[in-house]
Amino acid sequence: MKKELIFLGPPACGKGTQTNHLSEYLNLPHVDTGSLLRAEIAKESEEGKIAKGFIDKGQLVPAELVGKIIAKKLASDDCKNGYVLDGYPRSLEQAKMLDEINKDIDKNNEAAFKAIYFDIDTQILIERIIYRQSCPKCGEIYNKKFKPSKVENICDKCGETLKTRADDNEEIAKARFETYFRETAPLIEFYEQKGVLHKIDANGSINEVWDRLLNIINA
Repeated sequence: MKKELIFLGPPACGKGTQTNHLSEYLNLPHVDTGSLLRAEIAKESEEGKIAKGFIDKGQLVPAELVGKIIAKKLASDDCKNGYVLDGYPRSLEQAKMLDEINKDIDKNNEAAFKAIYFDIDTQILIERIIYRQSCPKCGEIYNKKFKPSKVENICDKCGETLKTRADDNEEIAKARFETYFRETAPLIEFYEQKGVLHKIDANGSINEVWDRLLNIINA
């Protein structure tokens, strides 16, 4: 059966790390909307320029723009058996759009949809953001406080110099939380009413959260 998995939770709650691992475990594509958007920004496409203006202010990118990018990806051959979708939907409008995308793509195919919510303490999130680093080459994520690389500022996997995103500072982090709780938190109720929401305690080590996640996926 096709697995359609989405993940909800505020910035830096651990979705990226866990979903990347999960995609390998399930042999399903990890669809990271942040990476898709950054690719458009790097290409300096018209969509990328518009998206950058919103992201730099800690605001959500318009649903229509993200929806076009997501729909194209989910309809590709590598998503025919399912997907691990991280960072989308982020609003009720996007959630309803995703329902339509899945309906159009799946047609008569049987699919199992789950929305997994990462519940975590806000103060921990602030520290995860301001100490976060990522590899520009392979995409591996680190944190100077919680998950440092073996050699400072060097990726363990490929040896590339790690980068800190310009928007990973406390001021923008707080703006992103405000945006999240205003626009995205209502999705919890939306998916609860549909009977597909699964909450996970995202406090604790990566391995602890991973074990809790597998319990949900294999249920």
